[in-house]
Amino acid sequence: MGRQASPVQIMRISDAAAARIREIVANSPEPVLGLRVGVRKGGCAGMTYAMDYVREIDPRDEVVEDKGVKVFVEPAAVLFLLGAEMDFRTDRFSAQFVFNNPNETSACGCGESVSLTPAKAPEALGSAAG
Repeated sequence: MGRQASPVQIMRISDAAAARIREIVANSPEPVLGLRVGVRKGGCAGMTYAMDYVREIDPRDEVVEDKGVKVFVEPAAVLFLLGAEMDFRTDRFSAQFVFNNPNETSACGCGESVSLTPAKAPEALGSAAG
């Protein structure tokens, strides 16, 4: 049995992101449970957001269930994503997931990497719950 969704929602998922996640899961070549979100060191600003299919539940992941979709947050990414909103935007030149993240302190000019400061757990948990 998988881990239950956290009573405190780590991040929010916009309507556009939920619709895109539903589409990705439905069109996956293999059965998947949702998407996993994490952060990795890299890029000129220091960190990048990372996403992958979830084929098996990792019991250490935090589960965000919002608008009928599941996003699994890697344990190392939780404090970097507390209070964030996952969105999906389409413009003339791209279609991509974006994170409106209060923990983001700067971003590179190309938009591929960010600088993140971990949220202080007690403060962030209080604001994320409300």
